[in-house]
Amino acid sequence: MAANALSAAAFDASDDQVRDLTSGTVAVPLIELRKVSRTFVTDGGVEVRALREIDLTIYPGEFIAIVGQSGSGKSTLMNILGCLDRPSSGRYLFAGRDIQSFDADGLAWLRREAFGFVFQSYNLLASETAQENVEVPGIYAGLSASERAVRSESLLTTLGLGERLDHRPNQLSGGQQQRVSIARALMNGGKIILADEPTGALDSRSGVEVMALLETLARRGHTVILITHDQEVARHADRIVEFSDGRVKSDTGRKPDAIDPKRNAELATLFMSRRASTLFGGFGEAIRMAMSSLHANLFRTVLTLLGIVIGVASVVAMLAIGEGVQSGVIQRIAAIGTNMLVLQPARAENQRRNLPSTLAFSDADAIMDNVPNVLHAMPELQNSQTVRWGNADYSTRITAASDVFPRARNWPIARGVFFSREDSDRYEAVAVLGATVYEQLFTEGQDPLGEWVLIGTTPFQVIGVMARKGSSGGQDQDDMVWVPLKTGALRLFGEKFARQIQVAVDDIGRINETQELLRSFMTSLHGGLEDFRIVNSAELLETVAATQNQFRLLLASIGGIALLVGGIGVMNIMLVSVTERTREIGVRMATGARQRDILAQFLSEAIVVTAIGGVIGVALGIGVGMLIKRFGSIDVVFSTQPMLLAFGCAAATGVIFGFAPARKAARLDPVVALSNE
Repeated sequence: MAANALSAAAFDASDDQVRDLTSGTVAVPLIELRKVSRTFVTDGGVEVRALREIDLTIYPGEFIAIVGQSGSGKSTLMNILGCLDRPSSGRYLFAGRDIQSFDADGLAWLRREAFGFVFQSYNLLASETAQENVEVPGIYAGLSASERAVRSESLLTTLGLGERLDHRPNQLSGGQQQRVSIARALMNGGKIILADEPTGALDSRSGVEVMALLETLARRGHTVILITHDQEVARHADRIVEFSDGRVKSDTGRKPDAIDPKRNAELATLFMSRRASTLFGGFGEAIRMAMSSLHANLFRTVLTLLGIVIGVASVVAMLAIGEGVQSGVIQRIAAIGTNMLVLQPARAENQRRNLPSTLAFSDADAIMDNVPNVLHAMPELQNSQTVRWGNADYSTRITAASDVFPRARNWPIARGVFFSREDSDRYEAVAVLGATVYEQLFTEGQDPLGEWVLIGTTPFQVIGVMARKGSSGGQDQDDMVWVPLKTGALRLFGEKFARQIQVAVDDIGRINETQELLRSFMTSLHGGLEDFRIVNSAELLETVAATQNQFRLLLASIGGIALLVGGIGVMNIMLVSVTERTREIGVRMATGARQRDILAQFLSEAIVVTAIGGVIGVALGIGVGMLIKRFGSIDVVFSTQPMLLAFGCAAATGVIFGFAPARKAARLDPVVALSNE
């Protein structure tokens, strides 16, 4: 279906009409007004009749001047002739077709293909160059950028403005601006030139030049309709129609040779071809026009961007922080193992602190012997102390563990050996260093095996160094020293009970079943007292993940609120923009823009500004996250999904909050928009 969106009835023509148009033997009026009236109602409810039952016929190729004083109705007549307004009553026939059958887009198509407007105040777009102003009708006609550039340059060169292509309206004289306006009127062919007081704002010399151009166009076959109050200007026309009080006062009539039936073939081609146009001349054109408009109001654009940037940056940074926190906790749990059941002292009632431990070292052996589906049971004590060797001091974590630790944690020895069960039973003062501790105490390549280090004030002989494990959840796992369980309990911690017992489960699918068996066994072992609690690492992992997801949702909501505020700012700015650019909208409609073209333009501007804000916001969010990661103690993890989500939300904000202003712009009445000051 053609994109001009005319109603089907607009193109219906009888065989006789088509024959008359194409035969070249019968002169069919180009424009015919039959009893046309136009009535307005003022804000105070007063009815004003601007036109009173006008009868007027204009043929192709005529040069006609419509003359009248201010308030006579001639401007209203021009708006109706140019399809910027509709009659209140009567009929307007264009090449035999009643424009009443044309919808809003059909009238836009007719303005684009048949008419060219030359306004008294020029109505050039201030932010566009002379060449870009001339190209506007071609955009809505679907011409490619190269086609528009060639034609606009040719028209401006012909009119003596070849050296002013890149000049903006404020860099041109009044006469030059009017010539740009004439070139724009000719961009799509300009079969009918509607000139409204074309010399009214010009000096006498420029006025003479403009009238000479209009006469030349009339001689070349263009139908020129001149609206003026000046009788001297009107005398350039071949036919003068004088208006007074909304009526035709006099009509000098047509010259006999002014009617050329052969020109009807052009009208037949116009209506039968129904040249379609693409929306906005393509997506690239929409973006270009949006960027140009936003650049013209740069400070306002920056303020509009600010809300979107803050919203998107908040979403990206906060979700990255939430992701980092969650990842850190999960890594710590995973470092223990997701197949772990951890026995800890019972909690004091209504308090978070643990009660004194009653977990005996021998409980681990009993668990191994009596609870099925258990791989390892490891009692553990841990504290921080200073380790010394030679002149080097280093504060690290000391862990008193059982001999099964390397197997249970799948953590190999890099050099030397790990202590044995016998070492623990004999309270041997031996130690195994983590890779980080080794690097802090010894020089590179130095063999630590057999050396004695002080842990606190107690000497321990180094018998091994663990392989490097790396960080988990932001914590260096290699920053640790291991000593035999009983040795550490007696010589370093002064405790008789384990602070926790890690129980590794064989079949993780049965971990909940094993947990209940373990609970039952330990309660029985402790004389019926449940003086312990069991932490299921698999359940803990799920709980932490769920909690962190809620935390991330909260953070995202905070960023979303900022984004919402930014969206409201976009809508407000766009509404102001529509109000300020009402006249521009009228000019675009006069040059052939359809409602959906205007809608697309303003919607594109909203989308472009929010998309740019989205990109800047994502970059800013990453920057803030990196600073927090570098100078803070919080892990920050960036992922693509939140960034795409934040950017998508920003673009969606442009669509949602930009639609209402864009729709308002698209629904403006062309004649009302053009009259806006």
